[in-house]
Amino acid sequence: MGLTARIRTRDGWAVSHAVVTVTDGNGNQVLRAPADAEGAVRDPNPLAPGAYTVIVTAVGYAPAAASAIVTESGRAEVGTVTLARQGGAELPPPGVWTVDPAHSSVSAVAQHLGISSVHGRFTDFSATVAIAPDDVTGSWVEAVIRASSIDTGNAVRDEHLRSADFLDVERFPEITYRSTGLTTAGPDRWTVHGTLGLHGVVRPVDLDLAYLGTGSDPWGGTRAAFRATAELRREDFAMRYNQVVQAGIAAIGTTLRVELDVQAVQGDALPQS
Repeated sequence: MGLTARIRTRDGWAVSHAVVTVTDGNGNQVLRAPADAEGAVRDPNPLAPGAYTVIVTAVGYAPAAASAIVTESGRAEVGTVTLARQGGAELPPPGVWTVDPAHSSVSAVAQHLGISSVHGRFTDFSATVAIAPDDVTGSWVEAVIRASSIDTGNAVRDEHLRSADFLDVERFPEITYRSTGLTTAGPDRWTVHGTLGLHGVVRPVDLDLAYLGTGSDPWGGTRAAFRATAELRREDFAMRYNQVVQAGIAAIGTTLRVELDVQAVQGDALPQS
């Protein structure tokens, strides 16, 4: 095997239409290879020993360059090359967008027994996103999650999470999030500033947001995809219950990693189909 490389977006998605070009020290092109469906480049032809420049291009993304040193083996292992979306801070077309729960997920991960993780998700939620037409920082998002819809795949655990020890869904049936601002955090990433209402407590929470693209759907609409993450401390929202097992290790970790995969439809309503 000669050249190997993996082409990814900043959010870890494969860039299947990427092309890798390799030039030698004199600027001569010695190899041009396309990525496969998994964003991988595997060219079987060995390269002559020496120093090379690897240039990765893909429509819609800014080119990226990397150096490669080829030894007597003839192999050049470039590793993972990350491409930034062309044009830097871009967003979907301005206007109101409605989040489609059927094609979105709201999940959280907590450490369990100090050695593994418990994954959960909320199955009942709604949200609206508004993209400002001129100043991106004027965009906003509002979301409501039904706390009782928590699902970790274990009925006994889910009932405990709904109890007063954790979410206390009888007293606090809704979890809410309302943005208060938006700032640019990188070429294709933003920080959403907002307030989270959880378990009767309202606190500021920032989301690390990436825009994944826009496209048409089978029902004649336009959809945009986003991914966002945040980290929460349970005690910040008055959820201090815990069971300590041997060696002083907490059964459930005190922090939660929240992961949002969102698909929104342009307009103020979801399609009927």
